Amino acid sequence: MNKESSVTDKQCLSDVAPCNGFSDPESSLGQSHIVKDALDITTLIVSAEDNPTLPALTFRFWVIGIGLAVFGSVLSEIYFWKPQGTTVSSLFQLIVSYVLGNAMHRTMPSTGFWRHLNPGPFNIKEHTCITVMASTASLTASSIGIIATLDLFYGINLHPASAIFQTFASQLIGYGFAGVLRNLLVWPTHALYPNQLPSISLLQSMHLGGLLNRRKMKYFWIVFTAIFCWEIVPTWMFPLLTAVSAVCIIDNGRSSFVRNLDWVLLSFAFDWTLITQAYPFFWPLQTQVSAWVGLSFCYILMKGLPFMSSSLFTGNGSTYNQTSILDAQYQLDIQEYAVVGPPYMTTTFAVSQLAGYASMGAAFSHVILWHWRELWVAFKNFNFLKTNQDFDDVHFQKMKAYKEVPQWWYCVLFGVSLALAIGTAYADVNLLPWWSIIMFTAIAFIVAVVLSFIYAVTGHIFIPNNPVRNMYAKLYGYNTGYQTLYMVADLKLGQYAKVPPRSTFVAQLSGAIIGAIFNYILYKSIVGAHREDLQNPIGTRLWSGWNAQQINSAAITWGALARELYAPGKIYFQLPLGHLYGFLAPFPLYFMHRLYPSQRIWSYLNMPVILTYVGWLPYSVNGAWWPGFVIGLASQWWARTRRPKWYTMYNCEANHHLTLALVIHVFVNITGAGGNIISFPYWWGNPDPAISSVGAH
Repeated sequence: MNKESSVTDKQCLSDVAPCNGFSDPESSLGQSHIVKDALDITTLIVSAEDNPTLPALTFRFWVIGIGLAVFGSVLSEIYFWKPQGTTVSSLFQLIVSYVLGNAMHRTMPSTGFWRHLNPGPFNIKEHTCITVMASTASLTASSIGIIATLDLFYGINLHPASAIFQTFASQLIGYGFAGVLRNLLVWPTHALYPNQLPSISLLQSMHLGGLLNRRKMKYFWIVFTAIFCWEIVPTWMFPLLTAVSAVCIIDNGRSSFVRNLDWVLLSFAFDWTLITQAYPFFWPLQTQVSAWVGLSFCYILMKGLPFMSSSLFTGNGSTYNQTSILDAQYQLDIQEYAVVGPPYMTTTFAVSQLAGYASMGAAFSHVILWHWRELWVAFKNFNFLKTNQDFDDVHFQKMKAYKEVPQWWYCVLFGVSLALAIGTAYADVNLLPWWSIIMFTAIAFIVAVVLSFIYAVTGHIFIPNNPVRNMYAKLYGYNTGYQTLYMVADLKLGQYAKVPPRSTFVAQLSGAIIGAIFNYILYKSIVGAHREDLQNPIGTRLWSGWNAQQINSAAITWGALARELYAPGKIYFQLPLGHLYGFLAPFPLYFMHRLYPSQRIWSYLNMPVILTYVGWLPYSVNGAWWPGFVIGLASQWWARTRRPKWYTMYNCEANHHLTLALVIHVFVNITGAGGNIISFPYWWGNPDPAISSVGAH
């Protein structure tokens, strides 16, 4: 029996924050208690209330779940080819399913035969299953990005059956990992998953009765309406509020020194679309401080560097033609390469790549140094393969009322998925030898464990001289492990909501299958209609292939040209060394903590997070971080320590209310409302794009 101590929980909570309300807001404890650790959250904040008689896999679940899964998978594939880089929000799907579920309950008969289709009020268990199914389908499958890259840049069109089964395999291998790692990543108290706390908070507000939840729903509509109305201002009426710098406006673009100074320090966003990148309500202060430290180094490194792009270029700045250096077998043609020359990255992209590799290396050593006890408990005597384990966690104890999913279910799923991956690797194009898929899958298992502790990491696996094989090496050696992170997070949401484990299993499996099919259908439609726009490094206002271009750039540099670019003495030799630099980076902090345990700073800073944000700004708008800094301090320091009752009741409620209003705005702006574009009249705050605006850089 694994009994976790509160000391262990506090250590494991270094990167998480509470996001729900006390079950009794009027109690003296609820008014004064400052939530500090995972044990506080699971016992005082996330409700342990449960009714085992509530059904989960109802007729309403299948109708609404399949509908939202199709909608989410279609929308996510559309977003994949948009220049904005938006994702489908699970909170948006949660709200829509709540409206639809209650509508079905009220409009359908509930007597006689109909009571089987409408078995009472819409409940939290079926609502959670719908959310899990829809959110799983809404994750754009990594293999679809690779299949599209092969189509766009290599002229390789996989057979539809091969492509879809390949997508199934890559998704479900990650699901197999998630199942066998439940004793480490789902069941214990330290596996908190703060990214799921807003969802369980909203679910409990909707379905659990009481004065507190009625107050929360009233608060929801107030905040939602306010931010929805406000977003009209920076997105339509006054676009200059997107990111404002008083110094830059006064200078009016005359001084290059002022422009650089503004880039480094003085841009302030008033658009929640940008501010949300800093996660000021959601992330705890400790994680935000590490991000701010990383961004400070990023400002210093990137100052004055031009041209942020992830494409590859020739020495004269034109787009690099990678197909000219490959032969018919997609191997490097040495003679053609000698004529064309090496590709070049922009300096900002190279620096961000170095930081990304370092963050991956740091993630491994960070987990080993700070979480080795949890790893030992999970893996000694192959405990991770055993189902009949016990944990001193209030939600785990409640889940004993339901039949657990046996480990052999996940093992069979993993075996079938691995067989599909090997089989499809030999269809159409000889992608990878069978032994390499097994090897990369083993690597992905290790990556899955690391990613469960460190959320923001990146990395590349490569096979020299072949870009196509490199893409599939990354798919099975990294992306399947990354997929596990989302799968275990949804399993944790099911535990918080007390959904029978076998119902969660069905919901996730169904969502993955639906998502793979409709991702493929939409990819074929979009690429067929907008091929030239997607191949263009710049793209258009409506369509962009930047995601596929990033996949292709990594495949070319790490696949076809690995020795020519990254070998000792070559131009980008330092980039792969980033893994080593990053692996060593957490050791000084850990040793200083051991030498001076009373000095909290050494355990407070999170090196993987710092290194992640050292390379963040090329993909971000810097105006987000100053308001994020202000709101983060107000939320995670002032409100948490000075107003604990308000913090526990409403802090993360505010986060997902703001996010939901933003998601609806983005959905309308990106997909369109079916009519013509209506532009706001040009004025100082909404300048004509054909004319240089005030303070334009």
